Amino acid sequence: MEINFAEIGKAFMILFAVIDIVGSIPVIIKIKQKTGDIHALRASIVALGIMLGFLFAGERLLGFLGVDPKAFAVAGSLIIFALAVEMIFNVQLFKDDESSSNKTVSIVPIAFPIIAGAGSMTTIVSLQVEYDLINIAIAILLNMIVVFTVLKLTRRIEHILGKGGMAILQKVFGIILLAIAVKLFADNIQALF
Repeated sequence: MEINFAEIGKAFMILFAVIDIVGSIPVIIKIKQKTGDIHALRASIVALGIMLGFLFAGERLLGFLGVDPKAFAVAGSLIIFALAVEMIFNVQLFKDDESSSNKTVSIVPIAFPIIAGAGSMTTIVSLQVEYDLINIAIAILLNMIVVFTVLKLTRRIEHILGKGGMAILQKVFGIILLAIAVKLFADNIQALF
């Protein structure tokens, strides 16, 4: 394992696009209006724990279930593709669960599944095919710093970007995710046949 800034940068950008914390600001604001305050630090720490846990134990879990990491990467590329379609075309393919109490709103649905959801976990396992664990772990930590900052400044960011800016940002990250999904699929599908 060797720290590689290029790998950290690439993994950071992929995870940043998948987590899409900026694109989630409208959802976070809606949840905040319904339930009151969101604890940014608590949500960030729980999401960090979930993602690091999946980084270090996810491949063993897959091995236990008899799933090849390349097959998981292909499946992950399909999920990332679906997330990109949601972002680009403004459709809802994944159903959100908003039935949470005020006390747990920072954990469910903010930390999980908005931040550390199926797309994030799939991406983490998929990244292990190409990058060292230490570089992915650093990229996750850096993303959680960004997530914490965005959660703390949610209203201010929304006010600065406006609805048009938020929509443009969501589309841009959707296109980036779409390209990542295609590359991930192409890189891993041949190994399965």
